[in-house]
Amino acid sequence: MRIRLVTTATLLTLAATAVPVAAQAAERPGGPQPLAKLFDNTAVSDDADPGAADFDGAGSSLSARDLAAAGWTPGRKLDIDAAGLRLPRYGRGAPDNVVADGQSVALRGTGNAVSLLVAGSTAGGPGTGVSGTGTVRYADGSSSPYTLTAPDWRAGPLTTKALALPRLNTPGGPRAEATRLYAVTVPVTRGKRITSLTLPDDPGPESDLHVFAASVRAEATGWTGSWAASTSGYTAVGPWQDRTLRLVVHAGAGGDRTRVRLANTFAASPVRFGQATVAVQGEGAATAGRPVPLTFGGRTGTTVAAGAEAVSDPARFTVPPGSNLLVSIHLPETVSAAPVHALAMQTSYISADGSGNRAADTGAGAFTGTVGTWPFLTGIDVSGGPGSVVTLGDSITDGHSSGTGTNQRWPDVLAGRLRAQDDVPRYGVLNQGISANRIVTDRYKGDGVSSDVGGVSAQHRLERDVLAQTSARTVVVFEGINDVRAGTSADEVIAGLRSISERAQARGLRVVAATIAPCEGYGDCSPAVDARRTAVNEYIRANASGPEAEFDAMLDFDAVLRDPGRPQRLLPAYDSGDHLHPGPAGLKAAADSIDLRLLVPRS
Repeated sequence: MRIRLVTTATLLTLAATAVPVAAQAAERPGGPQPLAKLFDNTAVSDDADPGAADFDGAGSSLSARDLAAAGWTPGRKLDIDAAGLRLPRYGRGAPDNVVADGQSVALRGTGNAVSLLVAGSTAGGPGTGVSGTGTVRYADGSSSPYTLTAPDWRAGPLTTKALALPRLNTPGGPRAEATRLYAVTVPVTRGKRITSLTLPDDPGPESDLHVFAASVRAEATGWTGSWAASTSGYTAVGPWQDRTLRLVVHAGAGGDRTRVRLANTFAASPVRFGQATVAVQGEGAATAGRPVPLTFGGRTGTTVAAGAEAVSDPARFTVPPGSNLLVSIHLPETVSAAPVHALAMQTSYISADGSGNRAADTGAGAFTGTVGTWPFLTGIDVSGGPGSVVTLGDSITDGHSSGTGTNQRWPDVLAGRLRAQDDVPRYGVLNQGISANRIVTDRYKGDGVSSDVGGVSAQHRLERDVLAQTSARTVVVFEGINDVRAGTSADEVIAGLRSISERAQARGLRVVAATIAPCEGYGDCSPAVDARRTAVNEYIRANASGPEAEFDAMLDFDAVLRDPGRPQRLLPAYDSGDHLHPGPAGLKAAADSIDLRLLVPRS
């Protein structure tokens, strides 16, 4: 248990428990300070001197060696969920984090969220996490409250962690026990210039909320998402030794400048990327023109730390709307596991072991192998445009049964409709479907190499796959069939949908919910499953209009895809044949049924 000095500010707080948090913060002496000047706790120790740090009041700490092995080196800036977080200069025995107790942190910028690197600790052992309420202050004198939750550094969920380390340092030496750090965002008033952040008050003597870094997540002004894929798991590959990936993706929105996002999600160690290029696809692995080099901070390649991502510098490369692109990535070192999107519904290419950097090749000759996943690549943005619609879903959104290389996923059809009209903004469409994904429970457990590529739950990936996406304006949620098939109750699915809607709306996104299509005839789609599905659909229909509506709009995909004569099954003309997944005709019917005006935010 940590013994605290009782400051004047703390006494004032205790004496004025009825005063709002914002007012309490105003009573504390001194103005906002840079976060590093507020550090009062040492969380990281050298393995040779574990007693130099005491993170939790019991002498335990994070391993500096393990952090460095993950690429989390002192002072390094990491991009996590579209926010840049500067790591503290840990490892010198000096404080490297602040225990939240109402401090005012100087923070500058305008954006869509504040991102914080945090962890909770509990006296006496692992806990459930720590929550508290703080305040964001703006240049115009206004403020807004936020709730910050820091999962426990020893027992918090692996599915939402930014990084997991394999060991815990104790006064007696390292111990094999996973420790965690979390990147958490809190909402802000968009368009207002932030000047400071008041941290939550001390939650009490038994637990602490630690903050290591904070930054404003800036708006992606001037960019629209053209293509995206969510990381569905972390799987064994190859091993790939000095090879080049040539990944085929279908761009939606077009533009005359391009940037690419590479991610090392769920990893435990850094990955080095050599040269990367982008080109329009010719025939197979051949390009239609000379590949355009991509740089990262002005350099040809980059090394991405575990759990982080890298966005390339803007390249003068024109993406034709609705075109297929080739993104080539040289892997100069041995890669034996990688974050992947498993169901690409696209054939991509890879060169042979030891073939070296082939990213600039125009021909297909070096690419003698194929891959059916998208490793590392998670996004392509284009300049200009009105922003993006994100489709959050499962295999039906991911494109199962749409045909390999045909680009007939329903989000592809929607993107084509948006490009072909002038009545609403021509949004980019970002497909964040994952085959086998669920709203409530995780398929992939969020850490380690696994053959399960069903992803973490929609709730646990919402930050990365929706809220952090480039210029996201609207999210369409079409998910839940895998939950009710797995025995999850309708009430649990409804609670998950409600949570997704509340979180997205708090960030200014429009939320459109789609009803769940039927699946009678598929192996486990029993009458009980259909009853749960129907209950969820009734909730969606009842909560998509009116002053108390929980969603901004509703798409009735169930009504579009079901057989009118037997509504618990798909219309045979729309059935792919397995009775669960619509085929190309059904996917097109779903996309064609969307009133495009429902995708437009009110302001």
